[in-house]
Amino acid sequence: MKYSLVVLLGGLAVLSGAKPLLAQNDLDQRVGKEMDSLVATYKHLHENPELSTQEKESSALIAVELRKLGYDVTDHFGRYDSPGVVSYGIVGVLRNGPGPAVYVRTDMDALPIVENTGLPYASHVRVKRADGAEVGVMHACGHDIHMSVFIGTARMLAQLKNQWSGTVVLIGQPAEETVGGARAMLNAGLFTKFPKPDYVLALHDGSDLPAGKAGWHEGSILAGADSVDITVRGYGGHGAAPQAGKDPIVIASEIVVALQTIVSREMDPQVPTVVTVGSFHAGTKHNIIPDEAHLQLTVRTMNPAQREKVLAAIARITNGIAAAAGVPADRAPVISIAADHVPATINNPELTRRVALGLERSLGKENVLPAEPAMASEDFSLYALEDPKPPICMFHLGAADPAKWQAAKQNGTRLPGPHSAEFAPVPEPTIRTGVKAMTGAVLEVLKK
Repeated sequence: MKYSLVVLLGGLAVLSGAKPLLAQNDLDQRVGKEMDSLVATYKHLHENPELSTQEKESSALIAVELRKLGYDVTDHFGRYDSPGVVSYGIVGVLRNGPGPAVYVRTDMDALPIVENTGLPYASHVRVKRADGAEVGVMHACGHDIHMSVFIGTARMLAQLKNQWSGTVVLIGQPAEETVGGARAMLNAGLFTKFPKPDYVLALHDGSDLPAGKAGWHEGSILAGADSVDITVRGYGGHGAAPQAGKDPIVIASEIVVALQTIVSREMDPQVPTVVTVGSFHAGTKHNIIPDEAHLQLTVRTMNPAQREKVLAAIARITNGIAAAAGVPADRAPVISIAADHVPATINNPELTRRVALGLERSLGKENVLPAEPAMASEDFSLYALEDPKPPICMFHLGAADPAKWQAAKQNGTRLPGPHSAEFAPVPEPTIRTGVKAMTGAVLEVLKK
């Protein structure tokens, strides 16, 4: 299937007789002139990361850059469901005649991770959480790359207004890591207070590809995510007299094992599914059988029907095992699904094919590859579900050192990726490729 898609894209390029909107060497020269500035910006952002809902300085930096380029900028845009939380969302609009409106999104927040890269520009930021505990802060998911590419793309589109017609809406989104930022911006009327979107684009860097390459995938590219909490209720008692109670630890253990059959025996093996029990807490002492055991699950699915099937299976298995152990109905397990569900990110096929052509024109076909879907999740998917439900496309941006990537592929060695304390993108080629790729994608959908 992947081979046929690659052939199809190549065929489209040949049959259409289309010429590049902008010669690769011209675009490369333009981007090259910005690289010193963009790499410096990247290192500054990497060294000064900010956690979700705290992106004050990062958003201010982006707002200044967009205003200098002539974008109409709205800052502090967004409305969280939690009262009193300030949104640092940024919206920059550049109008350039008739045509579609294309949204380009970057995320801005970092993760509570102590950096372990050894880089000269490594983060040493420490902050206190609400509970008083101190945590490190690191751009371990590459949002510093995203913001640098975003600024570079903004510069290219401002310089190349003779190459496109329509409206560009650049959005700096907060709180992606806590899956609240996209919803906050949509809650505040993103699609009604600004030009109605015809397309929404984004990219994500990672170590799955070497720097200099980009990857695309039609359909589900990132999984939907659910957090599930299960409280197994039994009857506690003395550890020396288990017959006098109902041991929730044993029941919960059986549930953990049985849940593994959902993926292995109930789901189509050709459709990726994940059911992981990430937390199991019960008891306080060696010789006490507790009243309750608590499980925390993450569930990853690639489409809504699959999600419903998995969640139903979790409830059926959990309740069935408790009932089989003799737990009465009034002490049946309590199953709760967190409200912060994020649906799968599903790339619109037609838009994705156009983006792939734009990537090929700006990077060269040899640097554009079919990408594998991932079971990670994020809230970019929400933009496709808000009226007018615009088509969306996220593509992959290689960020790994090419030599290390090749060695890892050949030798099976470990290559740190997003959410690792050791994740260290190669700045110059990654940013250069990202700016050219996103500029090429926008030019493709806004071409005159």
